[in-house]
Amino acid sequence: MTSLKDELLAKPVGPAVPARRADPDKDFTRRLEVNGDSASVTVRGLPAEADESAAMAYLRERGEDPELWEVAGFRSGEWTMANGETGVSNRYTFRRKDGAAAERPPIDELLATIRQWQDIVIDQTAGSHTFIVALGDMQFGKIDGDGVEGTLRRTIDCINRAAGVLTFYKERFDIGHVHVAWLGDHIEGFVSQGGANTWRTQLTLNEQIRLTRRVMLHALLTFAPLAERVTMAAVPGNHGEAVRLMGKGVTRYDDSHDTESLIAVKDAAELNPDRFGHVEFYVPDTDELIVVVECSGTVVGHAHGHQWRPGKHFEWWKGQAFNQASPMHLVDLLLAGHLHHEFIDTDGWRTFLQPPAMESESTWWRHSKGTTGAPGLVVAVTKDGRVPVKEVVTA
Repeated sequence: MTSLKDELLAKPVGPAVPARRADPDKDFTRRLEVNGDSASVTVRGLPAEADESAAMAYLRERGEDPELWEVAGFRSGEWTMANGETGVSNRYTFRRKDGAAAERPPIDELLATIRQWQDIVIDQTAGSHTFIVALGDMQFGKIDGDGVEGTLRRTIDCINRAAGVLTFYKERFDIGHVHVAWLGDHIEGFVSQGGANTWRTQLTLNEQIRLTRRVMLHALLTFAPLAERVTMAAVPGNHGEAVRLMGKGVTRYDDSHDTESLIAVKDAAELNPDRFGHVEFYVPDTDELIVVVECSGTVVGHAHGHQWRPGKHFEWWKGQAFNQASPMHLVDLLLAGHLHHEFIDTDGWRTFLQPPAMESESTWWRHSKGTTGAPGLVVAVTKDGRVPVKEVVTA
């Protein structure tokens, strides 16, 4: 069965080139065609090699359960092979047995995952509060922990659960704005540690970006129906940097696969203004690393977190705020990733919120320090600079 990872990595490839026409004097072939509740198998070879048992065996090889099928038709032809023996080409037509439901195609599973929370609330409600979803550090492509499959499934499950949590908090707060913060390092990339992570990165760069883009699209489809205003913001992470040479960045600070993925989703959303006209997208300005978004009177800043040393977030924030040209002097709530663990800190009414990573562990960190990750995302409710609700959502 095709995995969720493979479904989300699917791309529109060119049409298949027709195979050359079989030469019965040279080729022994088998072919399977399945269309809903009917199937056909063609087996070609010597009479003893092209009977019904060979057709059933080929069904099994191609991932079908022969016990679910019964023969409904038969057609046979023969020819004289080059060695003088008689070869046969037998085509067996099968129908699915009564009560044997066809295996659901993988896309159904994906769509069910995407849509399982969307039917809870279908109206774009208005209100004076903002519901924030903050996540990052998927590092898609990385072999560590439960790998790409685990991180991908967890990310989608957490987004779905966050939509369910939104329904709960709408009972307490009048929420009319949903804000999704993508805090960087959504891909593992190949620039970290001077490329030393290359062997431990299972996906190509384009595959990592494609997963990021489609997870962002999933979040858009999930939250767009749930509020009158929906915003999504993305900032560059260190793993998402587009170009490094000799371990040094050689391009603009905003040149990032983390943000370009959201730009691609924005371009797609603009093709359907009736459905997504109320959704806004934000990435850093040219040569910048931060994004600031107003959320129900709360000014929310976004940074990846690699700009400061661990524990020095308020020192960095104060330094940025000293520059009156920087929007950071207006920020009430700062969201950041990078350090892979949940951390909440306050200074007066100003709040720093750091969600955990979505990956399950850094193997290097586990070997060094002994601990694994505690993955998840953070949801919060805010209004007028206050953040009365902060909750970790796990899968």
